[in-house]
Amino acid sequence: MERLCFVLEVNEGEEERYDRVHQQMPPEVRQALLECGYENYTIFRHGNLVIGYSECEPDVETVLARQRSSPVFAEWATAMTGVAKKGLEVLEPVWRL
Repeated sequence: MERLCFVLEVNEGEEERYDRVHQQMPPEVRQALLECGYENYTIFRHGNLVIGYSECEPDVETVLARQRSSPVFAEWATAMTGVAKKGLEVLEPVWRL
């Protein structure tokens, strides 16, 4: 298991849409996230800054590859079109307790 942390900047005026799309996430997207290997997945938003954290099984690279190859996420990407300034940026850990 590896940890994933990412940041994303939401376009000005798209904050409510970002929240709404995630709050109304279809069950098949939630299931696909689990099948990709995401565990303990949480997203935080502070203004336009989004920070996401997840534990990934078996590792981050495998989980992200599974997500890229899943047709479910092609539809999700369409729902999110125009919301973010660019794709998510994966962060490297600095310290952990």
